Amino acid sequence: MTLEMFDLTGKRALITGSSQGIGFALARGLAGAGAEIVLNGRDQSKLNTAAEILQGDGAKVHHLTFDVTDHKAVRAAVDGFEAKVGSIDILINNAGMQHRSELHNFPADAFERLLQTNVASVFHVGQAVARHMIDRKQGKIINIASVQTALARPGIAPYTATKGAVGGFTKSVAAELGSRNIRCNAIAPGYFDTPLNAALVADDEFSAWLAKRTPAGRWGEVQELVGAAVFLSSAASTFVNGHTLYVDGGITASL
Repeated sequence: MTLEMFDLTGKRALITGSSQGIGFALARGLAGAGAEIVLNGRDQSKLNTAAEILQGDGAKVHHLTFDVTDHKAVRAAVDGFEAKVGSIDILINNAGMQHRSELHNFPADAFERLLQTNVASVFHVGQAVARHMIDRKQGKIINIASVQTALARPGIAPYTATKGAVGGFTKSVAAELGSRNIRCNAIAPGYFDTPLNAALVADDEFSAWLAKRTPAGRWGEVQELVGAAVFLSSAASTFVNGHTLYVDGGITASL
């Protein structure tokens, strides 16, 4: 009975930015729990490759090619999918980007791209999907925050600002839609070995610092985020709302 609470059979999940990295790992993890998967990205060839892998695992997969920063394109894609295929029961707002530079040299256009990709996309896709969830009076929304939602370090002030915004937006959506049986939570990864962090992973000095700073003593592996995603997507978390779950090897718990 307990394991049945985590079963996602019969549910359909849209994961943005899911052709690689964390997004793909979460898509694969939710598929393993029984969910039907809707992949998203801008590169059709990458989506096709990701879909083939999941289908090889036995998953039922769809893919929607749209830019998460384009409000009209997002709305058209989500509404069209709901009308032609069926409900999106779970949304994971995963699409994101990083740009590292000292604040006084940070390019204004890079800051705008961060705002659009990391913050505006959560609004665009969240709103489009929530409209349908409201009509059905049920749904799960998971936003991918970051350890930088709680902490900060030099060289990424604008990124930190965007992830702080994701944490605040998560609470606001939870407060607004909770009475409609819609749960909105966030997962905040620590430092994970992903394409987004490739430069840091390759930096021996940074990796050595991270190993000392993190109680777990290492980089995270993307599959270690799957349990949190399945939990927040499933019936096991029906009374969890507005929460940011840090999956960070203990870095936010230690000095």
